[in-house]
Amino acid sequence: MKIIGIIGAGQMGNGIAHIAALAGYKVVLTDIKQEFAEKGLATITKNMNRQVQKEKISQADMDKALASITIAVGLEHHANCDLVIEAAVEKEDIKIALLKELCPHLKPEALLASNTSSISITRLGSATDRPEKFIGMHFMNPVPIMKLVELIPSIATSKETFEIIEALAIKMGKDPAVSEDFPGFIANRILMPMINEAVFTLYEGIGSIKAIDKTMVLGTNHPMGPLTLADFIGLDTCLAIMNVLYNEFNDSKYRPCPLLVKYVEAGWLGVKTGKGFYDYSGDGEPTPTR
Repeated sequence: MKIIGIIGAGQMGNGIAHIAALAGYKVVLTDIKQEFAEKGLATITKNMNRQVQKEKISQADMDKALASITIAVGLEHHANCDLVIEAAVEKEDIKIALLKELCPHLKPEALLASNTSSISITRLGSATDRPEKFIGMHFMNPVPIMKLVELIPSIATSKETFEIIEALAIKMGKDPAVSEDFPGFIANRILMPMINEAVFTLYEGIGSIKAIDKTMVLGTNHPMGPLTLADFIGLDTCLAIMNVLYNEFNDSKYRPCPLLVKYVEAGWLGVKTGKGFYDYSGDGEPTPTR
């Protein structure tokens, strides 16, 4: 394993590229537009600079890692990769179309992984020409900081593929947890219904945004409140995962809160758009939007 390809230079993709480069791998980071890839590389540079300032890594480590990252547009640039990790938007049809387009460019022995946070690994793998070489690698956000990665083998994933990816995750500095291939896996099967219930608590007028977050931070010792966390994850991603849970299990307990839907329809997706349950446009502390 020498060259790792990553598809998608957004917050998850650039984070995976960040840790892969620091772990000593050559990285090929692609996106659909050059400006997206350049923005991803700029984020990596900024985050590595922060690590240097905090003395988590040396300047030499940073320089070597950045030199090992190539950015490009087009899936053909993954032809020499030993592993390609898909980190595109959390929509199954887009992921399947992307994987089908990618496979003809890959060498036969290349492994494939998806960073999906909820979608069936078995279904995604069956869309490829190598389901036995396909696995889920669900990194947590922000990737350079969070220690966990969920490893999700499908029923078709070979033992060899799993062992290679598990060793890779450890070399990247992660502590893997293994999940069966069911909707939401472990983390989001538990987390997203909690966030959705927090939105219902707001929707029904039981508490304000600040009161809900304060209750969970001070009352249950969470590092941040569920509505703040939703803003950091992205409300569109939260909604997408809830829809997967709702549609896959056909259980009303996973019904997305109408207020969450409304925020996404408004384009208020959280930190990445400057407004979600909080408004981040000011210089001071974010202010509640409701």
